[in-house]
Amino acid sequence: MKTIRVVAAVIKATNEKGDPMIFATQRGYGDFKGGWEFPGGKIEAGETPQEALVREIREELETEIAVGKLIDTIEYDYPTFHLSMDCFWAEIVSGDLVLKEHEAAKWLTRDELNSVEWLPADVTLIEKVGTVL
Repeated sequence: MKTIRVVAAVIKATNEKGDPMIFATQRGYGDFKGGWEFPGGKIEAGETPQEALVREIREELETEIAVGKLIDTIEYDYPTFHLSMDCFWAEIVSGDLVLKEHEAAKWLTRDELNSVEWLPADVTLIEKVGTVL
């Protein structure tokens, strides 16, 4: 089975009440169109995971991020490929999170994490994110 290596950003911010939130995006294309995920993408040859994440967020959301600590590497078997996803905490440095490839996006508090239908690989990360938020 083919392995696809990707990176995902768990972008953190706080709302007006000071509650921590994370940014979720809804896929606008492909087999998993409509599913919710953490933004990111494939690692290209010669890139570190952190470099790939900065590039992907710039391309997909017109936003510059600072990549923080690795949260986890999710290993998930989809029917036609194996996904290896390095998931990092991230914060916005500049930009307005313009949706170029996604259908929708939401800022979610801990209590709202399960209010969207996460893609299967991302589901495994939600529990870890929720304990830290």
